[in-house]
Amino acid sequence: MSFLPQLVFLIILAAASWFLSKRVKFLRRNILLGKNTTQNDQPEARWKTMLLVAFGQQKMFKRIIPALLHLFVYVGFIVINLEVLEFVLDGILGTHRLFAPFLGGVYLAAMNFFEFLAVAVLISCVVFLVRRNVIKVPRFTKPEMKGWPALDGNLILIIEIILMVAILTMNATDQILAERGVEHYLALGGLVFSGMIRPLFDGMSDTALIFIERFAWWFHIAGILAFAIYVTYSKHLHIFLAFPNTWYSNLKPKGEMVNMPEVTSEVNMMLGIPTDTPSEPPVEIGRFGAKDINDLSWVNVLNAYSCTECGRCTSECPANLTGKKLSPRKIMMDVRDRAEEVGKSLDKGGKGLEDGKSLLGDYITKEELNACTSCNACVEACPVNIDPLSIILQMRRYVAMEESGTPAQWNAMFQNMETSFSPWKFSPADRFNWAEKVKEEEVK
Repeated sequence: MSFLPQLVFLIILAAASWFLSKRVKFLRRNILLGKNTTQNDQPEARWKTMLLVAFGQQKMFKRIIPALLHLFVYVGFIVINLEVLEFVLDGILGTHRLFAPFLGGVYLAAMNFFEFLAVAVLISCVVFLVRRNVIKVPRFTKPEMKGWPALDGNLILIIEIILMVAILTMNATDQILAERGVEHYLALGGLVFSGMIRPLFDGMSDTALIFIERFAWWFHIAGILAFAIYVTYSKHLHIFLAFPNTWYSNLKPKGEMVNMPEVTSEVNMMLGIPTDTPSEPPVEIGRFGAKDINDLSWVNVLNAYSCTECGRCTSECPANLTGKKLSPRKIMMDVRDRAEEVGKSLDKGGKGLEDGKSLLGDYITKEELNACTSCNACVEACPVNIDPLSIILQMRRYVAMEESGTPAQWNAMFQNMETSFSPWKFSPADRFNWAEKVKEEEVK
């Protein structure tokens, strides 16, 4: 057998590995543009969260039909890629179905299971395409989903359909050739799903079948490698990032807001409460809140790259449901787009974060930030534990504390809370007057 196919395969594999490693380094650098933060406490709880939410897709099952379809695609992606291992070894060694002679009946059972998953993935992807483009589920038609995001969602589904068709075509033609006794092909004796499409190829010559089988094989392996690279540019990066994202997710109760350490420390000092902070002020005064991605934590940026763009957060957001411009999904997409812009600028030797732009203003408006009710509905709805509220609060803090740009009504409320300990302008001593009136009514 000629060594040329193996050489071509090795060149393709090496090129794909190089492009993939370069992209991974780019993404890592972009994520680390955010501030350093430590979230490795409670390791047992984090393992449990990652296994249930990322691996077990626990939060997906709040909507049962899409959850089941997504489960087929997810399991299919993981399990079918075990077959890709055989493809890779066959490509390197110049063999054909390397594991078949060693596994016997187990190999046949595994192949039938792979084919079942391939068909399940194919059907699920078709249903998802119909939901996006025919039924037009509202959360897929929001303004931020126009252009590339919509195309990306459709492209990935079409690619998966084509790859599944390639697997079934390869297996069908492979078995016809094996039964005809063509060299190197092994008869497995009963592949159910690819057997259903065998009549399409039965009348073809051996030469035509070999061409189709080899084309399907090369197309599938090249497609998988290309898919692995494409995923790093796509919303489907969550396939990989969902695991670290859920590990580093916030384990505190949803209603608990994280106070700013700088403010907390100063308040404690004013009240005479001992603090762990150094007595000397920092050389450089830190920024209150966040204006750009370098003011956010790297976990916030990781959240943005982990976003599935499913829109569950936006579909649950009360501000969005009442017609406000706020869309939690857009917030995450904007953070990711800004990180990409800065990263590309740095790679070209440009100004990076000093390009005159910022996340606030150029990507996210004050109107969007002010519309948030801080209800945490978006955080609760996200299937991979992304926290848009954390980013919104940090940016609102910048607007309030650095720009004094909050609405006048808010400033009055803040002043009342500072002086009267409530949003209303009346003395704290009068706070329970309403209770006295209730008692008087009861006496009557």
